[in-house]
This record gives sequence, C-alpha cells and structure tokens, in this order.
Amino acid sequence: MNDQENQDQGQAADAVFTGAVEVEGLKHKLAETEKLRDEYLAMAKSVRAEFENYQKRQQRDLQQERRYAQAPFAGDLLPVLDNLDRALEAAAKAGDNSALTQGVRLVMGQFIEILKRHGISRMECVDKPFDPNHHEAVTQIPSADHAPQTVLQAFEQGWVLHDRVLRPAKVAISG
Repeated sequence: MNDQENQDQGQAADAVFTGAVEVEGLKHKLAETEKLRDEYLAMAKSVRAEFENYQKRQQRDLQQERRYAQAPFAGDLLPVLDNLDRALEAAAKAGDNSALTQGVRLVMGQFIEILKRHGISRMECVDKPFDPNHHEAVTQIPSADHAPQTVLQAFEQGWVLHDRVLRPAKVAISG
C-alpha cells in the first residue's frame, strides 16, 4: 500500500468516526429534547387540571352565592316579623279579636308564606334538644319534666335559609 491509500483509508476512518460522534451527539440532543417535551407536556396537563378545578370551584361558588343571595335582605326583615308577632301576642292577651288583629294575622301569614317560597323558614325548637348551631341559650331553667339541655321556650324565633342559619333562636333550656 502506498501512502496515498493509507491516507485515504485514514481519512475514511476519520469520517466514519466523525459521523459516529455526530450521530451520538444528535441522539443525545434528541433525548434531551424528548425529556423537555415530556416535562412541558406534564406541566401543561397539570395547568389544565388546575384550571378545570378552578372553573368548577368558581361555578360552585357562584351557585352558592345565588342560593343564599337573599340572606341579608331576609335578615333585615326578621325584626319586622318579630314585631308583628309581638303585636299579635299583645292582642291575644288583651282579648282583642278585631278586624285589625285578623288583618295583621293574615298579613303575617302572607309574609311567612312568601319567605317559605324563597327557602326561608322558622326553626321549630321547643321541646327539641339544644343545638348550639341553631340556638342561643339565654337562660337555663331547672326542670324535672324535661331531659337536660332541652329547649323549653323560645324568646326569639330562629330562622333558616335553605340549610343555613339566618338567625339562631334565643331560647331557655332545661338544666
């Protein structure tokens, strides 16, 4: 073999080696790119899931807000109802059964019916067990006829809006 052939073979070997190195470099670059792609895909899926959860949470919050939107207004009306109730109690104690008293009773019934249509109702609490989530104990009365912590009397009616307490009942409980 002459020098020219040796040189050609050396150059060919160098070219093969250089090509192999380039292929390895490209394979390494491809692997890094695939790894980055997978990371970005996982990140995109995570962000999408978070956004979907956010949308569901916002939708649920909006529904809750709509469901309980009339709570402040209803809370403002409750003292009016209390006063109508007191007026009817005073008329009953005085033995007054005039047309005016009957009219007030009808108006109060109408008022309560409208509240019911909007999910607002009175709590029935007398002779029920005391529940601090629904009742506010104002006084405790010793009673042998009732189990301890039983509501004996309601001084102020409690009201609920759907399943939320608008105003707890002010009650006397057995001791």
